[in-house]
Amino acid sequence: MADSSFDIVSKVERQEVDNALNQAAKEISQRYDFKGVGASISWSGDKILMEANSEDRVNAVLDVFQSKLIKRGISLKALDAGEPQLSGKEYKIFASIEEGISQDNAKKVAKIIRDEGPKGVKAQVQGDELRVSSKSRDDLQAVIALLKGKDFDFAIQFVNYR
Repeated sequence: MADSSFDIVSKVERQEVDNALNQAAKEISQRYDFKGVGASISWSGDKILMEANSEDRVNAVLDVFQSKLIKRGISLKALDAGEPQLSGKEYKIFASIEEGISQDNAKKVAKIIRDEGPKGVKAQVQGDELRVSSKSRDDLQAVIALLKGKDFDFAIQFVNYR
């Protein structure tokens, strides 16, 4: 019998991020505490730009966006938001959505699987994802449970389980 396997990836559905951004923009345009403060959120190329006339307001815009991401099932670990910067009379925050598992992070995950996982489970780095394979599906389930219990500083999903 062939080995069973699954992939560990870090992907974000771009459409869901877009929906969360649109919902946040709508809430910001309608909320009373954002009236007249120049608060906005929009795409700026690949990054997300949040603007307001005070540091507190721009942080509130970020908070609204984060709550919309959570409601849409997107991990906040995928959101890389910078610090508020003063630009003219406005404060701005640039945020980006991180995708893919870096080589260093993939090696950390592979080491955890080797050290703490069941014997006979192999993990190999393939580009920006990690393939985990074993003869036993039960061992793969144990690896998934092990990794879900760990707290990584990046979002992970399990795909292509076969």
